[in-house]
Amino acid sequence: MAAKLHSWFMNANVHSQANMRLFCFPYAGGGASIYRDWPQLFPKDMEVCAVQLPGRENRGMEAPISSLTGIVQAVVDEIQPLLNVPFAFFGHSMGALLAYETARYLGKKYNKIPTHLFVSGRSAPQLTRSNSKIYLLPDDELIQQLRVLKGTPEAILQNDELMDVLLPRFRADFEVCETYSFSLDEPISCPITVFGGMADDEVSVEALAAWKELTRNESDLLMLEGDHFFLHEEQERIAEKINGSLSKTPVIHHAY
Repeated sequence: MAAKLHSWFMNANVHSQANMRLFCFPYAGGGASIYRDWPQLFPKDMEVCAVQLPGRENRGMEAPISSLTGIVQAVVDEIQPLLNVPFAFFGHSMGALLAYETARYLGKKYNKIPTHLFVSGRSAPQLTRSNSKIYLLPDDELIQQLRVLKGTPEAILQNDELMDVLLPRFRADFEVCETYSFSLDEPISCPITVFGGMADDEVSVEALAAWKELTRNESDLLMLEGDHFFLHEEQERIAEKINGSLSKTPVIHHAY
């Protein structure tokens, strides 16, 4: 079991003395390494567990999962032993969607939900999404789309051998987002904190604020400097906000 846990959740130790676990979900195309500096930003009794999806980094030989439902079900199956202490979820962009749907699924299936849900750089999922089908584009057009999104260094985009390895991951993640369909449900019980980038052309303040409709608890919105990938430059302020929120959030034992 330990080997399986460490493949899905980096830095996870079911036998640790942690009083809280923070699970961090990556954005499209990203791996657990985007959160490599986060453990140093939190108290020692908080275990920061970055979610490592198949098809990236140390799981690079595995086939990526191209449906949100498939990812959520797998995460929920694997995460169970690590829910022996209070836990919270954080996700950026696609990761916000994964964090939210994982929280909902845990509530429905196991009557467990995070003490707090932190979502970043993502419009509220109940809003109408575009009809784009980037995941169906030919390789050269998909690479150009990645260039437009500015999340992948140009040196990587111009490395043909590396892109041959990375494109299936990007394509699967675009499919996850573009085939996602929101289903109306009961609002979750935990508070939601939303982070946004003031120069993010992809996500408006109004679209971020709409997350408040998805919780019966409190919701707040913090706008930070930067574009869609403000996560990297503002990780210290994000961590400060998460620490502050978790220190005053009561543990919620029941989903509804």
